[in-house]
Amino acid sequence: MKTLIQKQIAKLGLFTLVGIFSITQAAAQSGEIPRTPSGKPDLSGIWQAMTSAHYDVEPHAASEGPHPGLMGALSATPAGLGIVEGGRIPYNEQSLRVRDANKASALENDPLTKCYMPGVPRANYMPFPFQIVQSEGVILMAYEVAESNRIVYVDQPELESQVDAWMGHSNAHWEGDTLVVRVSGQMPDTWFDRSGNHHSYEMVVEERWNLIGADHVQYEATITDPNTFTAPWTISFPLYRHVADNMQLLEFKCAEFSEEFLYGEWRKPGTPRGNPPQISVSLV
Repeated sequence: MKTLIQKQIAKLGLFTLVGIFSITQAAAQSGEIPRTPSGKPDLSGIWQAMTSAHYDVEPHAASEGPHPGLMGALSATPAGLGIVEGGRIPYNEQSLRVRDANKASALENDPLTKCYMPGVPRANYMPFPFQIVQSEGVILMAYEVAESNRIVYVDQPELESQVDAWMGHSNAHWEGDTLVVRVSGQMPDTWFDRSGNHHSYEMVVEERWNLIGADHVQYEATITDPNTFTAPWTISFPLYRHVADNMQLLEFKCAEFSEEFLYGEWRKPGTPRGNPPQISVSLV
């Protein structure tokens, strides 16, 4: 019985994905945006940003990497136009000093080095795709990086954050064709990028998802954190839909890649890294 149910669920998922793809393709050909049966813009699909903001959300020149003698240009940081409106983050004096200290030891202290979830908005401009599955009352956002995910509750303001979480708590409503998401309750440990840009536990992010074409979303996020910044500030950039027929999210379970960094000093002498090779035994 369980197997039959699982098969039916798989069939339903396949039909849903085929339907979403067909609707999206038809919309792209007609120049219209795909819509749900209720008439709202349909954000379902696999998306990715094309930006170097994960290195630094502010405008920056190309620079030498952390290990030039070992890696040469492979560890270098590419130049970027930035995604911060106005160019600079309005830090207060104390928080700016914290940012500078973070940047000086970013490789060791970036939470992603330990495979912590990136938080919002950083997850949306990482060099990894993410998938949106949209329904009437909830929207699922699944990210390839660190297998992060979040549920966006639409028109359910009574569902409030109970505890802080790495991806926060997301409440949303529609303003015309724009999905407005309020993200609160995020862990204060996440960063905005590899350059040490940070926030406190008071941060609230207001996202605006605007489907401007069948395969393009204009994304904006306004960050408010009176403990860290002198004024709210906004980032904006486009997101692009993956249109390949065989596109899917793959696994990036980075926890195993951070184990040596976190716990390598306690490894017993002679113990190999990773899982030992499996030895097959033939029974005669």
